[in-house]
Amino acid sequence: MNIYLDSLGCRLNQSEIQTLARRFTMAGHVVVGDPAHADTCVVNTCAVTAEAERKSRRRVRALHRANPEARIAAVGCCATLSPDDCANWPGVAWVATNAEKEQTVEIVGAASQEIRHSPFAVHHSPLRTRAFVKAQDGCDNHCTYCIVRSLRGPARSRPVADVVAEVQILADAGCREAVLTGVNLGSYGRDSVRPNGLRALIANLLDHTDMPRLRLSSLEPWDIDESFFDLWENPRLCRQLHLPLQAGCDETLRCMGRRITTAEFARLVKAARAAIPDLAVTSDVIVGFPGEGEAAFRASCDFVAAIPFAQLHVFPYSPRPGTAAARLPGRVPRQARHARAHTMRELGRKLASRFRQRFVGQEMTVLWEHRRLDGSWPGLTDNYLRVVTRTEDNLHNTLTTTRILAAQNGYLEGEVIE
Repeated sequence: MNIYLDSLGCRLNQSEIQTLARRFTMAGHVVVGDPAHADTCVVNTCAVTAEAERKSRRRVRALHRANPEARIAAVGCCATLSPDDCANWPGVAWVATNAEKEQTVEIVGAASQEIRHSPFAVHHSPLRTRAFVKAQDGCDNHCTYCIVRSLRGPARSRPVADVVAEVQILADAGCREAVLTGVNLGSYGRDSVRPNGLRALIANLLDHTDMPRLRLSSLEPWDIDESFFDLWENPRLCRQLHLPLQAGCDETLRCMGRRITTAEFARLVKAARAAIPDLAVTSDVIVGFPGEGEAAFRASCDFVAAIPFAQLHVFPYSPRPGTAAARLPGRVPRQARHARAHTMRELGRKLASRFRQRFVGQEMTVLWEHRRLDGSWPGLTDNYLRVVTRTEDNLHNTLTTTRILAAQNGYLEGEVIE
């Protein structure tokens, strides 16, 4: 059977869809790169915001239009939040909640024992240039705006040996970078009372795998301390930390249920930068949270500018039914929320441009991805800078020393010198 796989939302969702691709391939199915050539489409949906839920619905409809004959499996967060609604989306034949997601291959595979090979089929490489590895799922935090805790359940960690084994399999297959993911990655090991669980996991991965690069996904700032940064003595650990801020105003943070103050956040970032040269600190910010007045928003802008971040993801507040924030007074009008999001994004773009500019003239190691239609090659430095070069050589999945020539709008121009 030909399977098309798609994913929306977070890196954890991407990790899960990559795992499903490997399992479908191992079960004898063929993963294709075009929904028009699929018997079944599997969509790992996202419902973290109302907009993410709408995008999931639109994606399913687009797949149905592209191939009305294909059956669609809607899995993940939308399926958990609104299973009856998902079941009524066009083309949907199966709905699998997060708790049922790992059985997707068996659920879909049981519908057809015939494996149809298509001339258009593209076997999914287990292992791309970068692979997302799920180490943890669920969350025990109580952020008032967030529905993920309800969708994903309590925090739980995969055994260290399983994560290490998966990363080594990826390395053996030629993958050059593994991105460690989780809903609340910083809580890794607490469910099994493992002290310093994430630190121990990273140390095991660095000691017992041959993966050239290891990158961490989002970490809540209260889950780590200054001693955590000693791990970066190993150059295989990518110099990027994604630390969600959400607001640069202490009163807003308190209403959000965030377990940190702006002063504590600033101290943590300062310590991280002191320990890790050229570190990229990236973050998330929500604007227009209930009760956020103009002064609070300006305080957030000032704090973001003072950090400053290498990249910023900005979200206008989206009320989610069932969360504490949805019941708070002081709702900010939609037009004001989106205007603030525009302002904050403009600030984020300026900060990102300033960070990129620092590296012009330097030599950096770049992991190259794929040749684009225009002949250029995009790649990433370990500190999460997008670099583009032009060459007739095949750079796919190679790590090369590259001289940074110029900073463009959103990326760097580079020249391979190795």
